[in-house]
Amino acid sequence: MASSSNPDNMDTDPPGGLSIVVERNPPESRLQQLGVKSWPKWGCPTGKFPVKFDARQTCYLLKGKVRAHIKGSSETVEFGAGDLVVFPKGLSCTWDVLAAVDKYYKFDSS
Repeated sequence: MASSSNPDNMDTDPPGGLSIVVERNPPESRLQQLGVKSWPKWGCPTGKFPVKFDARQTCYLLKGKVRAHIKGSSETVEFGAGDLVVFPKGLSCTWDVLAAVDKYYKFDSS
């Protein structure tokens, strides 16, 4: 196994190693496997607002477009209608909602 004299230079993830995972246009079979249509729904208008995830959240966007700015990082993640998105527990970000959002979502119990 290779080693580095300065492993700190290898960390490219946002603070705490938390990052948003976007699965673009997953197949219907994947959505059925997850039970997405049984999850609660939530929506919001355009605008900017801070979000902190106290639990891991998975959501599926029915409509809308969001640019998420991860706190303490220069990383920006865009997602929108048809995307399955996972936000890790402990992540803080600012949502810049470019088009009104309608989504299914669930929080992990762990």
